[in-house]
Amino acid sequence: MDRFEHYGWPFFDERHRKLAADADAWVRGKLTKGKDADSTCRYFVREFGKAGYLDHCVSATPDVRSIALLREVFAYHHGLADFAFVMQGLGSGPIVLAGSEAQKKAWLPRVAAGEAIAAFALSEPEAGSDVAALSSVARKEKNEWKITGTKTWISNGGIADFYVTFAKADEGISAFIVEAREVDASERIDIIAPHPMATVKFKDAKAELIGAAGQGFKLAMRNLDVFRTTVAGAALGFARRALDESLARARERKMFGARLADLQMTQAKLADMATGIESAALLTYKSAWKKDTTKARTTKDAAMAKMHATETAQAVVDAAVQIFGGLGVKSGHPVERLYREVRALRIYEGATEVQKVIIARELLR
Repeated sequence: MDRFEHYGWPFFDERHRKLAADADAWVRGKLTKGKDADSTCRYFVREFGKAGYLDHCVSATPDVRSIALLREVFAYHHGLADFAFVMQGLGSGPIVLAGSEAQKKAWLPRVAAGEAIAAFALSEPEAGSDVAALSSVARKEKNEWKITGTKTWISNGGIADFYVTFAKADEGISAFIVEAREVDASERIDIIAPHPMATVKFKDAKAELIGAAGQGFKLAMRNLDVFRTTVAGAALGFARRALDESLARARERKMFGARLADLQMTQAKLADMATGIESAALLTYKSAWKKDTTKARTTKDAAMAKMHATETAQAVVDAAVQIFGGLGVKSGHPVERLYREVRALRIYEGATEVQKVIIARELLR
C-alpha cells in the first residue's frame, strides 16, 4: 500500500502534494528525543519555526488541507512532533481570529518563528465538553482585566509562554491572553503518552481581552472549527504507521510453517485495517477541502471526520498490537507507543460522544 497515494486525490492541489512529500523527508532528519516530553516539544517547536511549517498554523487564512496533511505526516513519525506543531495553531488561533493589531504584532510572529509557545486554556475540573459550566471569573478593575480560577488538562501547561484563556465576565464567556508569569502551572499531569500538560491556576492574573467581551464561546468554537478536522489527519498518521508496521511484521514472522501474512486470519485483519484507513481519509480530506474551498457550513463534515478517523485509528492500532503479539505490548516498541498515543484523540477537541450529538443536531436542523 502506497502511503503517499492519496496525495494525488482531487481534494488536493500540487502545492499540497509537494508540501506533504517535503515535510515527510524533512521530519525524518529531525527525529530526536529530548530527555523528556518538555524538551522534545521545545525542540520541535524551534525546528518547525525555523523551517517555516508553523506559518500554516498561524495564518489569517488557514488552509485546513495543509494543516491536516502536515499533522498526518508528523504523527506518522512522532506523536510529539504532531502535538508541538498543532498546539502552536490551536493556542494562538483566537488571536489570529479576533486579536487587536497590537496583540497580533506582539505574539504571532514569535509563535510562527517557534520563539514563543502557545497554550489553549478552556477546560476546567468541572467543565470539559460542557463549556457553559466554566467557573473561572474575569473582572475589570479600572482599565485592567484580572482572572481567578483553575484550568486543567491544559496542553503545553508548564512550558507555554502565554495562555489563551476563557473565563466568565459580566458580559459572558470571554477570551483573554495571559502571560505565563501570571499563572501557577507547577501542578503537572502525567498521561499514558507523555505530553507537557498541567493544571493551571489563576489568582488575580493580569489578562488582555481578545476581541469583544462576551464573545469568547463563539471565538473558541470558530477556532475549533479550523482544527477539528486536522485531528482526523493526526489519527490517519498513527493508523498508517500501525498498518505499515503490521505489514512488515506479517511478511517476516513465521508461524505454523508459513509466514503470518499467508494466514487468512491475518489477511482479513490487514484488509479491514486498510479499508478503514481509506474511508477515514476520504471523510477527512473531503471535510478539509470543503472548509477551504466553499462557504458552506462544515460542522457536520468535521464532526464526522473527527469521529470516524479517531475511532478507526484506535481499531487499527489495536489490531496492530494483536498482530505483533507480545512485542506489541513491550514498552518502547513502535506499536506500543502508538497504542498509548492514539487513545487521547477520541477525547480531546470534543469526545466521540459529543461528535455524535453534533452530527445528529446538524441532521435534524
